[in-house]
Amino acid sequence: MGKSLDIAVVGLGFIGLPLSLSYARKGANVVGIDISEVLVQEINRGKSHHQEYFEGKSLAQILQDQLAAGRFIATTSYEEAAARVNNYIITVGIPVKNGDPQMHYLISACESLAAVLKKGDTVILRSTVIPGTTEEVVKPLLEKSGLVAGEDFYLAYASERIAEGRAFEEFIHMPLALGGVNEASTQRAREVLAFVTEAEITISDIKVVETSKVIENVQRDVNIAMVQQFARFAEKAGIDTFELIRVANTHTRVNLLTPGPGVGGYCLPNALYYLLPKAKELGVDLKLLEMARQINDSVPQVLVDMAEAELNKQGKTLAASKITVLGLAMKDFSNDDRISPPHHLVQLLKEAGADVVAYDPAVPATYDYKASSLKEAVEGADALIYVTAQKEFLDIDWNQLIGWMNDNPVILDSKNRVPRGVAEKAVLVRI
Repeated sequence: MGKSLDIAVVGLGFIGLPLSLSYARKGANVVGIDISEVLVQEINRGKSHHQEYFEGKSLAQILQDQLAAGRFIATTSYEEAAARVNNYIITVGIPVKNGDPQMHYLISACESLAAVLKKGDTVILRSTVIPGTTEEVVKPLLEKSGLVAGEDFYLAYASERIAEGRAFEEFIHMPLALGGVNEASTQRAREVLAFVTEAEITISDIKVVETSKVIENVQRDVNIAMVQQFARFAEKAGIDTFELIRVANTHTRVNLLTPGPGVGGYCLPNALYYLLPKAKELGVDLKLLEMARQINDSVPQVLVDMAEAELNKQGKTLAASKITVLGLAMKDFSNDDRISPPHHLVQLLKEAGADVVAYDPAVPATYDYKASSLKEAVEGADALIYVTAQKEFLDIDWNQLIGWMNDNPVILDSKNRVPRGVAEKAVLVRI
């Protein structure tokens, strides 16, 4: 590929924008494509809410650097991109609604790309998909251009394994899996990926790579569900769950994940639903995986029940209490609140009649239950449920915070971050 690369990244979300900037930092000429005119304008002004940092710089600073250097520009126009590039990476996701994968965003992106596709172009799909999507959906759509995949243009699928908050680092150092529709496509895609990726790139069949990406996420979902079951046992047995996991993980072949308020974000909760359509088509039973998903979905209700039980001990009811939910992001130190368990928790508390106020300084979205400051969120609260950590929360003066709350407040700590000394002034339950 040499030292120069002209590439477009389709979709400028939590994966696409840092991926675009990773290529630009390496010297590529990058065009970012997104259907949102508002987002494109914001990005071209150097603005971003992403909580990503690399080599001491925020994503917004990296964005401003690459805009100034002329190595990156965002647009809504596929035509503009096609005039400048001959390589494309598609990062458009497949959202899940009521258990059903919604393909229309990806289909629309492929149709738009087909309209401008040129002979010799390389297209790499880098989204989590239903196994078979590259060959059964993307390939026919792109071939509406009149070009043949593997002959006139190159087509491949590569797994996206990035954890939000570590994107720049992991785009460089996370091993990849890759499959092309033919050998030429595989080699072209490998060259495009290796422009940024320094780690090993494993080559396999496209459907193997697509399925591997899904089960990588599903196994984490199952691990967390298992740990949630351990946590419920530990609570009843009077055992510290976090200490239990710490001790078990001293075994070199054990890697238990940490329980929390549920499993959120775009990847893990959706993974099973990418696998189920193909499993049903093949007549394969995935009961264990479905049970794990149900367990993780049920955790917010578990937290509601625990809060209610502790308030009842204080002679209070959930319906007559103010409850503070600390954190709305789907994971610690993130601004992404898509498919976030804290929102489910808020809704369940509200349905139970509680007055609920949430606070998360990193999440830019506004909600009628979201406070603008920590004090506003906790003032007069009867209980606080700590569900997502943010940098601001690391500096909380817990004595002051308890002083803002009602007498004998209840604090449910799902992050193992509240100091034990708080138990002298509040009911502290680590979950």
